[in-house]
Amino acid sequence: MPTIRQIATLLLLAFALPVAAAEYGGRLEGFDYPHPVNTFAFDSQGQTLEMAYMDVEPETPNGETVLLLHGKNYCAATWEATITALADAGFRVVAMDQIGFCKSSKPEHYQFTLHQLAANTRALLGSLGIEKTHVLGHSMGGMLAARYALMYPDATAQLLMLNPIGLEDWKALGVPWRSVDDWFVREKATTAESIRDYQREVYFNGDWKPEYDRWVEMLAGMYAGPEAERVAWNQAQTSDMVFTQPVVYEFPAIRASTTLFIGQRDRTAIGRDLASPALRERLGDYPALGLRASRAIPYATLVPFEDLGHSPHIEAPARFHNVLLAILRR
Repeated sequence: MPTIRQIATLLLLAFALPVAAAEYGGRLEGFDYPHPVNTFAFDSQGQTLEMAYMDVEPETPNGETVLLLHGKNYCAATWEATITALADAGFRVVAMDQIGFCKSSKPEHYQFTLHQLAANTRALLGSLGIEKTHVLGHSMGGMLAARYALMYPDATAQLLMLNPIGLEDWKALGVPWRSVDDWFVREKATTAESIRDYQREVYFNGDWKPEYDRWVEMLAGMYAGPEAERVAWNQAQTSDMVFTQPVVYEFPAIRASTTLFIGQRDRTAIGRDLASPALRERLGDYPALGLRASRAIPYATLVPFEDLGHSPHIEAPARFHNVLLAILRR
């Protein structure tokens, strides 16, 4: 029989050895979403693509729909708690994965633009017979939500942006341009550890909770899976998209009633690693950026969360949802 010392050594080795990361398919096969996933097939840029989405009907409908737009480092599933809160309050909820993300198609050749993603989103809603929605976008989804509201003002009941990126034009401020090929090299190096380290530092101000790991493993599993190259390529293209297609200059043209939910501890800025030390310190100042955006958008309200970071709906879901529902009901 092994001695106590030998057992202790084996236990230490077991905890010290890295656990094999989950591997998911290129369309996130193997990772379960909280609600049934449907697909919308449509033709775009000379090819047939499929957009995955959840369409959640409430038990007691109030006649209104909320559209949820995910961020670049998230998927529709990340809205899990928000979907529950909204459906319980009577809202129909549509949450999709944009083309190039998660359970949707990963095209080999595609021109990623915010206009195109907004048009894809509008086509999906049209297929469901939905004319008008409240539009809630997080991170990159907030940037996309602003573009959607600009393109389809009559279809936007309210614009709700949760820590959107693109509240500043990084390239105009002096952040050097990076080619899609260089973004591709960076994306291919993505691991669960690199995702976690980035989010801990930039999104959560150095804090981490075990419940965040589920969403890290969700993303890392695609980068570790059999279609990792295609996943990384589409992510490189969308990184270029958000860097080169600012919406911030068009904020004064937004006509929808708008709410900016801003976690004040957020420090997200695309390309910060390429910026000079002096510029790096100035980028991603969300307290200042949120205030400036709220003044630029004609019918905007700023809701700050002083102690939260990039993802209030994940960091403090109950508190965020209470405020969100109050805004939707007003």
